Amino acid sequence: MSRIGRLPIPLVSSVKISITASEVSIQGPKGALTHALPRGITADVDDSRIVVRRSNDSKPQKALHGLVRSLLANAVHGVTKGFEKRLEIHGVGYSAEVKGKRVDFKLGYSHPVTFAIPEGIAVKVERNLITVSGHDRQQVGQVSAEIRSLRRPDVYKLKGIRYADEILRKKAGKAAGK
Repeated sequence: MSRIGRLPIPLVSSVKISITASEVSIQGPKGALTHALPRGITADVDDSRIVVRRSNDSKPQKALHGLVRSLLANAVHGVTKGFEKRLEIHGVGYSAEVKGKRVDFKLGYSHPVTFAIPEGIAVKVERNLITVSGHDRQQVGQVSAEIRSLRRPDVYKLKGIRYADEILRKKAGKAAGK
């Protein structure tokens, strides 16, 4: 049995769950998420826990067993506590500012860069720290990656947007001629 898939997912009293043959809907104080169940994978609620089961021991079913359990556990965590990622802006003159449902960046280009904030995501900017938060882990990660891609960190000068826990090693520039 899958080590991850066999672990039950504990439920908090504030979480409401509805399970059909093809999908699981989870609602909590932060929002609601729905995940499709692949063929051969079932989910049940036992004693305020979600238990994920598979129909057989084929290799694809084993892989899906752990995957679905992880996705459901992330959904439960997201609708109760939420997820957040932090990014840092490094560079002289680089800045960001939230204006309604968009973020305006000054990243050393000849023009300001505008990023539209998707529904279900909250973005806060404090000096050079950007915080992306929401109830869907996949969406938070995707939005963070898109913001980072606006100005990737430069390995020679270490300027750009990077994750707060990202470690960069500075590369040496060209060596002087002989």
